[in-house]
Amino acid sequence: MNQSKAINAADAIRTYVFAKDGNRPEVMKDAFAGDCELEMVVRTDVISFPRSAQGLEQVTKVLVTNFGDQYENVRTFCFSRPESEHLPHFRCDWLVGMSAKEGGAVRVGCGHYDWHFGSDDRGRVKKLAIDIEIMCLLPVKMSEPIMQWLAALPYPWCSRIQACQSIPAIDALAPIKQFFGSTEE
Repeated sequence: MNQSKAINAADAIRTYVFAKDGNRPEVMKDAFAGDCELEMVVRTDVISFPRSAQGLEQVTKVLVTNFGDQYENVRTFCFSRPESEHLPHFRCDWLVGMSAKEGGAVRVGCGHYDWHFGSDDRGRVKKLAIDIEIMCLLPVKMSEPIMQWLAALPYPWCSRIQACQSIPAIDALAPIKQFFGSTEE
């Protein structure tokens, strides 16, 4: 595990998004500590994850490998960016869109990330708590406007306002739009 190079909070988050969205498990070691932890709270039946994972290998399996086996065209956006290079903790809201490899159905979801960074781990993520508040499942025929919307957003840092202003006028996305307005920027 190459953890000789220190990383700041924004780079750790960006590296995680790059690893997860692109199904690049080998990159996770650059963002997460070897003894990292994952906690998941899933408030929807549209997607499922284990409640927790321990250690880099298991966290990578849950967040990248297994996830990448099921989904493609993944785009994850964080609605705020760490203002300091090295933080003990950072919380941000997120938006994700993806299509299922089997059948092409589209999922769009949002929730919260709670990042905990280890000072003894050269700034790497010690613990990540993911709260999946909303996950909308849409048929494959809706993928084009959704994927165009996501492709046009600044990646991976995007403001809630930018995402909300350009969200496609699809009734099934109403819970996502409501989430955008329900929390402060």
